[in-house]
Amino acid sequence: MMESSPTQGIIGYICGSDGLDSSGLSSSAAVGLAYLLALENANNLTISPTDNIEYDRLIENGYLGLRNGILDQSAILLSSYGCLLHMNCKTKDFKLIRPLDMGNSLKSEKQKEYQILLAFSGLKQALTNNPGYNHRVAECQEAAKILLNASGNSHMEPLLCNVEQEAYKAHKSQLEPNLAKRAEHYFSENMRVLQGLEAWASGRLEDFGKLIAASGRSSIVNYECGAEPLVQLYEILLRAPGVCGARFSGAGFRGCCLAFVEVEYAAKAAEFVRTEYMKVQPELAAQINPKTAVMICEPGDCAHII
Repeated sequence: MMESSPTQGIIGYICGSDGLDSSGLSSSAAVGLAYLLALENANNLTISPTDNIEYDRLIENGYLGLRNGILDQSAILLSSYGCLLHMNCKTKDFKLIRPLDMGNSLKSEKQKEYQILLAFSGLKQALTNNPGYNHRVAECQEAAKILLNASGNSHMEPLLCNVEQEAYKAHKSQLEPNLAKRAEHYFSENMRVLQGLEAWASGRLEDFGKLIAASGRSSIVNYECGAEPLVQLYEILLRAPGVCGARFSGAGFRGCCLAFVEVEYAAKAAEFVRTEYMKVQPELAAQINPKTAVMICEPGDCAHII
């Protein structure tokens, strides 16, 4: 952790959000880390990414009152272009995984290239003003407490990551319906992560996209987040040409959906989403800046001082 306190302040100017603040793009983590990196640079401090991840978690947990973990911050500070970041939020271990270069092994079959499609629902509300996020965290902890007690591990911290898969299967019948759904989302999501790592590493990006879609469906059915406009946007994305997977972005209680789309269909998919969303949510769609309603994005490197 930081051994000396900053003595030099900064005068900052934030740009780039263009109406997408509080829209489910991890903006609180992004701006918190931007402040930290800028202050550290101004004071000639060298702070490790892992320490900055923890500092930003403290900002969000302590100052903002949001009971989130470290996934957003880790993605922002540890990612690398062209790689998938595999993060264990319990141990904080991570590794970067590159997809298999299919060009050499399947020369007769052209490997599809994908981009990220980002679609904004028009719903904007800071998570600190929405009790749903913190309530889901509390439900997960309650489910963990019941499962740990049932498996003879009541001494452990009530977190689902402390519950073994076998214990979950053996005692999940003791959970009331809502808690059972939250636990099912957690354990099925863990399985999708493992399957996704394998699909990505072996170059099966279409299968990777299908797992993204399954994650999105579980967020709706089991975690029960996402207002009607966001769910409609998710469904539209799955019907868009060239899209092989979509899900909510960020916490999933407002804002954006993202999709995995084939490069050659990206422009058509974007236009399809604009048109179809206007049909189901004309008032919300009319309020969105046309430049940020649907955007075709490229992955980038981690956050850093330019």
